[in-house]
Order: sequence, then C-alpha cells, then structure tokens
Amino acid sequence: MPIERSSNHPPSSRLAAIARRLLDESKLCAIATVSSGGRAHINTAYFAWGTRYEIVWLSAPDATHSRNVRATGSAAVAVFRSTQTWGGSDRGIQVFGRARELRGPLSLEAERLYAKRFRAYEGDLPAFRFYRLATRRMKLFDERVLGGGTFVTVSVQHGRVKWEKTESSA
Repeated sequence: MPIERSSNHPPSSRLAAIARRLLDESKLCAIATVSSGGRAHINTAYFAWGTRYEIVWLSAPDATHSRNVRATGSAAVAVFRSTQTWGGSDRGIQVFGRARELRGPLSLEAERLYAKRFRAYEGDLPAFRFYRLATRRMKLFDERVLGGGTFVTVSVQHGRVKWEKTESSA
C-alpha cells in the first residue's frame, strides 16, 4: 500500500494538544542513539517532559546510550502504551532532536520535572545524571483522532508546534 501525502491537518493548537496527551499516556520511553561509529543503540527509560516538549531522563553516564549522547548528540524517543492491541485505535509519538547530559541549574530544572512526574523519586542518586532531548521534530500517530494509518510530522521551535506533513497508508 503506497504512502499518500496530504495537506489536510488539524490546527497547530490541536496538534500540540495531541502531542501533550501522547506524552502523558506513558511514563516509559525507548531512547534511540547513534555511536560515533554509526552503530544504533536503544534503551528504555522513565521520562518526564517540559513545556517545550523537551524529554528528560535519568541515566548512568557510563551507559552506552549516555556515551552515544556525549559522542554525537543525535537521539530520538518513542513513546507508546505497550498494552495496545493489533487492530485497535493505535497511538504513539516519536520525538527527534539533540540530547545532552545536564549540569548545574539545567540539571536541577530537569530534576524538578522528573520529581513532579514521579512522586516516588527521592533524588540522591550520585551514580546517575539527567539528560535532555531538545525536541526539533515530532511524528504523531493517533488513529482515533487523525485517522487510520496516518502520521503527522510537526516541527518544534521555541515550544511551538508547526505542521510539516501528513502521511497516510489507509
């Protein structure tokens, strides 16, 4: 089945609301990184997100994905509910951008976001650091709202969502 492009899309405010809902639906994400040698790596982590759709997570600096972030900065995150079933109204979000380890005030800001989302988080994990993905682009998938097999790609600039393209296989 060919992928068809369309210029039809909800207004930016609606796309932003869809993105926020999708990010709120799950607390786990899959983080994809690339090594300096071009090897892909994926890791699952708990995440929080902020008003500019930035994704923050807590990780060990020596973990492969953390080393990859330091080496290239290239990262992507996928968020979806794993309880979805084939044939249902599926949904999820893919987030693309640049990631880095945080220090100082930026780390404290990430920790506040994280602690707000995870009440059981008590801090004091000296072997871990906070990381942030600065979101540049998102791909939204919500069949109930956008239609079956429809992906909407948006850019994110200064926390504002702007439609780029709609692709559908339905």
